[in-house]
Amino acid sequence: MKLVRKDIEKDNAGQVTLVPEEPEDMWHTYNLVQVGDSLRASTIRKVQTESSTGSVGSNRVRTTLTVCVEAIDFDSQACQLRVKGTNIQENEYVKMGAYHTIELEPNRQFTLAKKQWDSVVLERIEQACDPAWSADVAAVVMQEGLAHICLVTPSMTLTRAKVEVNIPRKRKGNCSQHDRALERFYEQVVQAIQRHIHFDVVKCILVASPGFVREQFCDYMFQQAVKTDNKVLLENRSKFLQVHASSGHKYSLKEALCDPAVASRLSDTKAAGEVKALDDFYKMLQHEPDRAFYGLKQVEKANEAMAIDTLLISDELFRHQDVATRSRYVRLVDSVKENAGTVRIFSSLHVSGEQLSQLTGVAAILRFPVPELSDQEDDSSSEED
Repeated sequence: MKLVRKDIEKDNAGQVTLVPEEPEDMWHTYNLVQVGDSLRASTIRKVQTESSTGSVGSNRVRTTLTVCVEAIDFDSQACQLRVKGTNIQENEYVKMGAYHTIELEPNRQFTLAKKQWDSVVLERIEQACDPAWSADVAAVVMQEGLAHICLVTPSMTLTRAKVEVNIPRKRKGNCSQHDRALERFYEQVVQAIQRHIHFDVVKCILVASPGFVREQFCDYMFQQAVKTDNKVLLENRSKFLQVHASSGHKYSLKEALCDPAVASRLSDTKAAGEVKALDDFYKMLQHEPDRAFYGLKQVEKANEAMAIDTLLISDELFRHQDVATRSRYVRLVDSVKENAGTVRIFSSLHVSGEQLSQLTGVAAILRFPVPELSDQEDDSSSEED
C-alpha cells in the first residue's frame, strides 16, 4: 500500500489518500472503510444521452465520485472490494443523493475521509504501508488424493488451488492403478505450485501431510525437476520445508504453523506470531485458567485490574456497524497498550483468527491470576436469585 497524503486534524477528523498495490492491500482497505465514511475515487458510470433527433442512447464514462458509504462487500478469493453509497458532491453525470457502487481495485488511488480516525485504523495504515509486511509463506497441505495450495500472508490465508484426484486402493498383486493415479495427483500438485507460488517473494514453502505423503511427493517433484531441467524448482529446493499435519484440509495448516521447526523459520512473520499467541492462550487456559480470560466483559474486568499481558482480538470486531460498540473495542486496545501490554490483532481470514472468533473474538493472557473476577460474578448471580 502506498500512502500519498495524510491530513488528520487534532480532533482526529480528516482524510487519507492511498493507492493499493497488491491484492493483500484490498483486505486492508476493507478494514479501513466503514459505514458513514466518505470515499472519493475514480469509477465508471453508465450515462444516458439524448441526441437532437430525440433518440436515447447510453454510454459508459469514467468520472470521479465522492460517496457516503452505506454498504461494503469484499470478495476474499478475488480480492475485490465494492463500496455502495450516495453521491455527496456535485458531478456532471451523477445527481446529488443518487446511489452508486465504486469498485476499488489495485493501483487506483482513493481518498477516505472519516469524522474520527481511531488508533486501530491508523495502525493498520502503518502496517499496510510497511513493505516488511508482504506475503512470505506458502503452504501445500496434502493427503493422498487431496491437496490445498495456500498463501499465508500477514493478514489472511488464501487458498489458491485445490487438487482432488480419486486414488484407487492398492490391490493384492496389482498396484499399477493406484501408482498411476498417485503420479497423476502429484503432477497436478506440482503444476499448481508453479502456477500460484511466486518463488521470488516467498521465503518458505511448507509441505504438510500425515504419514509419508510429503516425503514421497517431494521426492517425485525434485526427480521430475531434474529430468525436465526445471531450474525454478531446483534453485528454490532449500525453501521447501516438510512438516506433519493430520490431513490435507485447510484447517490442518494451523498444526503446521505451530511446528517448532516452522516457527524458527518464520519467526519474523505476523502469521507465526498470531499462531504462537493463540497456542500460549490455550496452554494457559488448560494449566492456569485464572490467567486466561475470554469474552468482552471478562477481559474488560481484567484490564481494569491492569492484569492483561497479551490481548488477542479479531479485526472482525472493528468492523462492527454500531459506533459505540466499535469504540469500546478501540478503548480496550488503547488501554492495554497504555498499561504496557501486548496487543495482537488477528485477521478473521486467517486460520488462527477463525479459531479466535469461536472464543467470542476477544481473549487475554494475564500477568497474574485474577480468581476474584469469577468469584464476583458468582456472588452477583447468587444475590440476584
